[in-house]
Amino acid sequence: MSETGLKIALPDGSAVSAIWTEAKPASGLAFVYAPGAGSSLKDAFGDYAAAALAERGIGSLRFQFPYSEAGRKLPDKPPLLEATWRAAIEVARARGKRLVVGGRSMGGRIASQVVAGGEAVDALALFAYPLHPPGRPDQRRDAHLTKIEAPVLFCSGDRDTFALVEELEGLTAMLPRARPWVLAGADHGFAVLKASGRKREDVWQEAIEALLGFVKEELG
Repeated sequence: MSETGLKIALPDGSAVSAIWTEAKPASGLAFVYAPGAGSSLKDAFGDYAAAALAERGIGSLRFQFPYSEAGRKLPDKPPLLEATWRAAIEVARARGKRLVVGGRSMGGRIASQVVAGGEAVDALALFAYPLHPPGRPDQRRDAHLTKIEAPVLFCSGDRDTFALVEELEGLTAMLPRARPWVLAGADHGFAVLKASGRKREDVWQEAIEALLGFVKEELG
């Protein structure tokens, strides 16, 4: 496995930092990942995923959004977030014949909006998808999902207050090519209670195994 830092140019002339993780031997499949709203290129789950996928022949491109690049906490407006995702996908196309795109929380949600808007990819992997703000099921963020034609994996914890298990299962039942994977004991940040006997790394490993199984079944 080798990693290369790079810059992704945006339409407004700015750029964001990214890391390409090379897999050897390479399968021709690449995973494009964006972190949640409170994280950055240093996102621990993204780092773990890149290393684990490289061992299975899957390269990955991780990137951060402009607000993280500038050291700000408040996320950019949706048009800029989506433009950043499109630019990242364009960079990844030069490195992988087939693309699985997604991310954790907001990173995955924006990826889904871009794909729903017409960006062609082979599959979507959405970790801890923020279906709605905690305690506000009336503010759902799923209207665009029915426009997605690619297969979608929703991988979330059963203690995630942004999408309860029954809500996640109900959502995937309405989408023809979607499937849920429930991570026992995990919250929105993939943390687990000490009493569960599991560690956060155990959840990460299960999430990646779920992704690999999903990719094998959907893309061969």
